[in-house]
Amino acid sequence: MHYTLRQLEVFVAVAQHESVSQAARALAMSQSATSTALAELERQFDCQLLDRIGKRLKLNALGFQLLPKAVALLDRAEEVEELLRGQQGVGALEVGATLTIGNYLATLLISDFMQRYPGSRVRLAVRNTRHIIESVRQHSLDLGLIEGQCDDDMIISQPWVEDELCVFCSPRHPLAGREHLELEQLLREDWIMREEGSGTRMTLEHAARHRRSRFNTLLELEHTEGIKRAVESGLGIGCVSRLALRDAFRRGSLVPLPTPELDLKRQFTFIWHRHKYLTTGVREFLRLCREMTAGAKRSDDIPLPPIP
Repeated sequence: MHYTLRQLEVFVAVAQHESVSQAARALAMSQSATSTALAELERQFDCQLLDRIGKRLKLNALGFQLLPKAVALLDRAEEVEELLRGQQGVGALEVGATLTIGNYLATLLISDFMQRYPGSRVRLAVRNTRHIIESVRQHSLDLGLIEGQCDDDMIISQPWVEDELCVFCSPRHPLAGREHLELEQLLREDWIMREEGSGTRMTLEHAARHRRSRFNTLLELEHTEGIKRAVESGLGIGCVSRLALRDAFRRGSLVPLPTPELDLKRQFTFIWHRHKYLTTGVREFLRLCREMTAGAKRSDDIPLPPIP
């Protein structure tokens, strides 16, 4: 064998970060050692795997073919190492989740996972749908849990559990308590919205696509809790998952608004790269996810500890 696992590890890191210096920091190596390992891999096979474009290094056609195979080989090698160390081959896990899933489900899942597999190492990245899809595509994440739709041919999607958005307001808002509302009335209100690229924003805008009127966006926030606080204070109305609103509705600090003209149903979805090797850790994490939602028709039916 004319290459080493370290050389492949360096290649993957440089491909993901598009920078030798950033890859070196991620691998806790010197920049010169990182550059040497990559150059030696290319020299041994008389090939070039990355092209320099400006200050970034981009995969060429050969590098693009090699990346998923190198990642899969490194994943298998880590499983072998963990198994030999007596840690059941679970290893490390890089999970990405969109905000609703990340804030309300993923942390509980990770806690359960680490209790069952004490030797495991899990890192959670909470970002919007667009970012999670791109990170899975670049092999930066082993698994993504998203709220939006993914149509990328390089990514496998599997449905998890149904979710539904809900338009809501403060109990002191003029629309609170209305039994019927026209969509045009809602569109005229000040909205506290998620940012572009979020699954929540995409679902809401898709549901209202048949109307010419646009949402009157007063404020864009990247965090669900921030939107809830802004709506509670009377700044406007919002729309997030019923899962995130369950406890606020129970307390009465927020109230739902009727939206019969809007289809706000969506699906929580698992995603991973088409060429991804599913390690024992990934398979076990998927099993725990499905176990948590077994019997739940919708995300807000999942039994979770209440938030005071």
